[in-house]
Amino acid sequence: MSLRGQRIVVIGGTSGIGFAVAEAAAREGADVVVASRRQESVGAALKRLPEGAAGHTLDATDEDAVRAFFARVGAFDHLVYTAGESLLMESLADSDLARSRRFLDTRLWGAYSAVKHGAPSIRKGGSVVLTTGSAGRRPMPGMTVAASMCGAMESLTRALALELAPIRVNVVSPGVVRTDLWREMSEEDGSGLFESSAAALPVGRVGTPEDVAEAYLYLMRGGYSTGSVVDVDGGGLLV
Repeated sequence: MSLRGQRIVVIGGTSGIGFAVAEAAAREGADVVVASRRQESVGAALKRLPEGAAGHTLDATDEDAVRAFFARVGAFDHLVYTAGESLLMESLADSDLARSRRFLDTRLWGAYSAVKHGAPSIRKGGSVVLTTGSAGRRPMPGMTVAASMCGAMESLTRALALELAPIRVNVVSPGVVRTDLWREMSEEDGSGLFESSAAALPVGRVGTPEDVAEAYLYLMRGGYSTGSVVDVDGGGLLV
């Protein structure tokens, strides 16, 4: 099973896991459309992707913009949603509710809006692949908002798999992956997190965007998975 000749829309596809998905799909011969909030990110991604890839600026929290985006894109085969603000880690006592809502607006409600307006354009045999995280089932202190988002994304995936059938809807759950989503941590704290995580994981290292991208490609290719949560966490849920 191949993605050659299929059209894939990746919202959040200009960096991190999303870019790795777009790049890997393009290598298989897929026609890739990436979208991101910042025009400079879109331009930089298109310089790295194969010729023929398309890019758009999109604020996933703006429903009118999302509706207009899919009207421009037209018919396609697979929707991937990886957009998200940097990871929010703060105690309940120190939490800023406005910031917490913004985090959920992009990661949860942005995905919801993308599926709502994108699903009617998905061709027969197509799919949606969303993104959650291991915090939903293995939270740490300071992850109340992230854990809430992850749990909601898993439930949303199962509900959409039934409501949108026969369009398949699945979600990938990465563990600790070295991406820009950790950029708000200091370099010292980030290095400490990666080192301690690597030491604890059965695989002995933290993940890369390319590691996780393989799960998205598998879910797009495979015609018998829907409502599934695919963990790519180096064994993090085991320890």
